[in-house]
Amino acid sequence: MRTGLAVIGLGLLAGCVATPSFDDPQLTGNELELQEFFDGDLRAYGQFQDVLGQVRRQFVVEIAGDWDGETLTLVEDFTYADGATERRVWTLRQTGPETWEGTAPGVIGTAKGEERGDRFNWRYTIDLPIVRAGEPPTTQRVTFDDWMWQLTEDRLFNRAYMYRSGFYIGEVSIMFERLD
Repeated sequence: MRTGLAVIGLGLLAGCVATPSFDDPQLTGNELELQEFFDGDLRAYGQFQDVLGQVRRQFVVEIAGDWDGETLTLVEDFTYADGATERRVWTLRQTGPETWEGTAPGVIGTAKGEERGDRFNWRYTIDLPIVRAGEPPTTQRVTFDDWMWQLTEDRLFNRAYMYRSGFYIGEVSIMFERLD
């Protein structure tokens, strides 16, 4: 009985997650241009926190970005605190003055994004690889509502809200830093 009530309580809590909006006031005069910010070498530091706020995983990402005038390619090499590694390669195309589409291995369909002022919102569903010590690798299908804010010319903060089967499961927070 208690377990059932706990599950219902978590379900209700998960439905109460407030996420950013383009209607929120812009706090800086920065104008994020995705293709400019991510063209070159970057390093990012991040972590995943579950629905209860517990940090479950930390990582560093080395990113090589290349904007060729039409396509922004991001080669992301993740190194997790437990020693695991992962590579994800994004291919993004600008579809309008403020809109983007992108693909990467594991992404279901096409990711869609919009720039506005100092921020960028990116939404997609992906089959994430799950690696646990002593177990064979699996995947977990999750949906991301990813928000980025350009803080300075060389720094960008990212908060990604994660959902599985429509239920909020946690957040990924990342700080990106341009190296060149």
